[in-house]
This record gives sequence, structure tokens and C-alpha cells, in this order.
Amino acid sequence: MALFVFPTIGHLLDLSQYHFGVWSAIAIHDTSSVVGAAAAYGDEALVTATTVKLARALWIVPLALLSAMLFGGDKKRLAVPYFIGFYCVAIAIGHWLPQGEALYQILFSLAKRLLIVCLFFIGAGITVNKMRQAGHKPLLLGVLLWLAIGGGSLIYIISFT
Repeated sequence: MALFVFPTIGHLLDLSQYHFGVWSAIAIHDTSSVVGAAAAYGDEALVTATTVKLARALWIVPLALLSAMLFGGDKKRLAVPYFIGFYCVAIAIGHWLPQGEALYQILFSLAKRLLIVCLFFIGAGITVNKMRQAGHKPLLLGVLLWLAIGGGSLIYIISFT
């Protein structure tokens, strides 16, 4: 839904690439959906959204450690999502090997197209039967949280930036 709804709202409100990137990174939970929505909006939105989303995801590490210390969890079992490490490696390669810029642009373009295909297959795996089995409460909660976070962060971005 975010792949279609967020770019449409962004265009209706005439959000800049930067503001859309920040909004999508804050308001959309799933990283692949953030990237997909931002890519649909524009290249600058995509760069902004992935940077903000990565920064947001990196906060998982200190918060998980602090939570484990405060609430007695297992500090040895802290899981960091793999994409964060891969993203940091890609940034380092781009920084230390700038002569590969042409290749990086080709890979980036290919990755955007593959992401759209992957998102389609993820969405295609959701069936009406699975939604019925889960019941209406999880869907209602998700929609209400999405509206609250999406609307609240959009109002903030429009009002204070």
C-alpha cells in the first residue's frame, strides 16, 4: 500500500524530494517499502529515505543492548539485521573506490528494478484467506498506527522543516 499511497500523497502535497524521503523513512516501517516508495518519488528522495532509514535502523543496536541490560535479556543473542552491515560495506566501497561510479550507477538502477519485482512477490504472497485467519483486529490496529504515525510525521515535516 505504501508504494502507491505515499508517492500519491507526496505529489498531491507537492513535497520536495528531501521532505518526501524523510517522511517515508519515518512513516513506513518496512525497509523495502521505504525504498520502493522513495524510488517511485525520485532519486533524491531515495537517497534521503535510505539514509534516514539506515540511521533509524542503526538505533536498534544501542537500544537492544540497553534493553537487555535493563530488563535482563541475553546480551549474547543480540541480532543485528544483515542489510545494515551490507549497506555500510557498500558505503565504504563507494567512498574508497570513487572511480567505480559508472558501475555503481548501473548496479543501483538494476537494484531498484529488482526491488520492485521482489516487493510484488512479497505482496502476492498475502492472500484473502490469510487475512481472514488473522482476523480484523491486527489489520485495524495496523491501519490506525499507520495513519497516526504517517499523519503525525507528515504534519511535523510540513510544519517545522
